[in-house]
Amino acid sequence: MKASAEKIEKNRVELAVEVEPERLDEVLNQAYRKLVRKANIPGFRPGKAPRPVFERFYGKKSLYEEAMEQLIPRAYLEAVSDTGIQPVSQPEVDVVQLEEGKPVILKIQVDVKPEVVLAEYRNLRVEKQVAAVSDNEVDEELERLRNRYAKLVTVEEGTVGMGDIITIDYEGAIDGEPFEGGSATDRSVEVGKGFVAKDFDVHLVGMAAGETRQVPLSIPEDFPNKETAGKEALITVTVKEVKRKELADLDDEFAKDVSEHDTLEALRAGTRNKLEEAAHKKAEYDMRNALISGAVAGAEVDVPASMVDVRAQSLLEEALRPVFEQGMTKEDFFKLVGKAEESMLDDLRLQAEESLKKELVIDRIAEVEGLEASEEEVDAELAKMAEFYRLEVDRLREILEQRNDLEPIRAAIRRDKAVDLLLAGAEIVGPESTGTEK
Repeated sequence: MKASAEKIEKNRVELAVEVEPERLDEVLNQAYRKLVRKANIPGFRPGKAPRPVFERFYGKKSLYEEAMEQLIPRAYLEAVSDTGIQPVSQPEVDVVQLEEGKPVILKIQVDVKPEVVLAEYRNLRVEKQVAAVSDNEVDEELERLRNRYAKLVTVEEGTVGMGDIITIDYEGAIDGEPFEGGSATDRSVEVGKGFVAKDFDVHLVGMAAGETRQVPLSIPEDFPNKETAGKEALITVTVKEVKRKELADLDDEFAKDVSEHDTLEALRAGTRNKLEEAAHKKAEYDMRNALISGAVAGAEVDVPASMVDVRAQSLLEEALRPVFEQGMTKEDFFKLVGKAEESMLDDLRLQAEESLKKELVIDRIAEVEGLEASEEEVDAELAKMAEFYRLEVDRLREILEQRNDLEPIRAAIRRDKAVDLLLAGAEIVGPESTGTEK
């Protein structure tokens, strides 16, 4: 087989592929053997009709169609390998010549990985800012800890207050008629969080278990059901159960119950240390991101639209995964958020293009610097993943190899090394820490 590649646009090439006649004969015979098994030809058992008889009965077109379904993908992959191009889109194939006894001639157009022209990246200037940890932040974290370990106690007497966890039934009506999305049964809400609708919860305060109340509500303009958006509704609410958080006292006993510390003072110090450690990690993360953005800002890279579309679709599928896990359909999700799929894809394309530019620039830096992922580094990453997924390392490697998913791991390691290189050569300004506020 002969193959050559010619650039026809900035990030698009055309492959000229010529497949020898003998190979066409081979796939035509394979196609005949496959199709004749299903052929119903009078006088012959399935699979026994000679090829000339099959061709007279069904015509040669079916053979050529089946043969090309086998030949084109194989020829394309070989041409990609022979020419060394890096496709990023689905190929568009034009069959120029297809005749028995003659070479098959194909013209294949495909978008390829864009070229990246790097600017100076070794002496970037970056600011490091480690946020101070205030006493208020420590207090807030301890309060979150109290809420996390709070007991939920059923309120037998008394009324609903802000922060209570209540179970309600509600049914909404507009001009006396129920509307889609306006009712629910056994809905659990935390009063004050606005889970049902903004400003709805304030009307629940003061209700008792078993009480029913009618609440006026302005339907938001962005309500998924466009027919009712912006209208005035009347919501009939019944409180079925009221539970209240019972918070433990913030003392030494609490510290012993929720941590490895024996005293509240030690728990407070430990909490501050964790917050300061998180602040340092965030500062490091922000600094690495700033360096990547700096390298991208100076580089020249034009990302093909097809590449952006594929990444945007991938981002959408990632966003929909938890939706499907909750039993919702894609249609339900878009109805809930009040957006069409194409509109959301448009939003995601901007994010996709930005992430692709970063990857392409960092990949190019890794290539220029000769950075590679060693097998030891890959093994170390697989060990972390295996622990997370609770699998044997060898089994995880086997699964990833079957799915051709080891290369993304190697790519991630190379990118980390490239950013390490940016950081090592950067001019870092700013204090190590802004100190501790009091």
